[in-house]
This record gives sequence, structure tokens and C-alpha cells, in this order.
Amino acid sequence: MKLVILGGSGSGKSTQAHRLGKHFDVPLISTGEILREAISDDNSSNGYGEMRDLVRYAKPYVEKGELVPDEMMIEFIKVRLKREDVNYGWILEGYPRTAFQAEELDFLLDTLEQKLDWAIYLQVPEAVMVNRSLGRSLPDDQPEIVQRRVELFYDRTIPILEYYDRRRRLLTINGDDSPEQVHHNILSLLGNR
Repeated sequence: MKLVILGGSGSGKSTQAHRLGKHFDVPLISTGEILREAISDDNSSNGYGEMRDLVRYAKPYVEKGELVPDEMMIEFIKVRLKREDVNYGWILEGYPRTAFQAEELDFLLDTLEQKLDWAIYLQVPEAVMVNRSLGRSLPDDQPEIVQRRVELFYDRTIPILEYYDRRRRLLTINGDDSPEQVHHNILSLLGNR
């Protein structure tokens, strides 16, 4: 099973991605974790050693909390999707964030002879996204920052949803239920496909 998890800040993406990874026994590929691992670890045995220059260029973006440019992100994803542990599937969380990235991911998967099964969109009302984000007590979950992230999410995500919908790869799930119910609903929808 090869899945992309989409949703705004506080939509439950990470929770559902972890649950689905365990359920299907496939690795969770979190772009945030890839960047942190690559930047904090100079050890070439982690698979990122071949990309030291890329890491060096990405580091200032990560340290400022900015989005790493598309070209860099797709290179990180490419290295990760070449590892042997993804032969039977993967769950991708935190990428793609734009329609361009979704298209680039499809091109990359074609070259790797892989195919995305589904893009799962966790649909949550804006107020719920804001409240959940503010309730996490993370350093960057300040009201004005959270509101900006929600606005950016809507600007960037609608085109991604349209992209996957046109390709008949989009599943929309109500992410406002309990984590258990959301997980059950995802598995039910996947089982009916």
C-alpha cells in the first residue's frame, strides 16, 4: 500500500500516518523527520551521505522554519524511496504540499516504477485545526502563526486535492471524529476500493 496523507495543521495527519504504517506494516516517511535526520546526522550510513551538499543547502530553511525548495525536497524523497524497506509500500506524510510537488512525486514514482494507491485527505473544519494546533503547546503554535499556517494550507491544498481527484486517487475522510473512528473510516474506504 502506497499512500499520501494530506491535511492541515492539527488535522491528525501524523496520528493516522503512524496507525496506517503499523496496520499495513510499511514505513512511515515523514518529510520533517527526513530533513531532521539528514541535517543532524553526518553519518553516510543513513543513506543521506550522498547528499551532503543538498543537506547543507536545506539546513538554513529548516532552521528558519521555512519550506525547503521543491527541487531539494524531491531529491530527499527520491533517496528515501530507493531504500529496500519501501519495496512493499509506504505512507508519505508532510509531502506533497503543493500541486507542483504532487506532479513531481508522480514523475519520481514513474521513474522508480512505483505507483501511488491513494491520497487520503483528512478534512477538518478550520476552527478545529486552529484549536487542536493551539492545544499542542509546541513553540511555533502561537495564534498568529497557526492562523497563517491554516491560510497557507487552504491556498496550497485545494489545487493538490483537485490534482488527485482528476486522477481518481483522492479519498476524503472526516478528520473531526475520534482518532480511532478516523482510522476505522480510512480502512473501510480502502477496503472498498
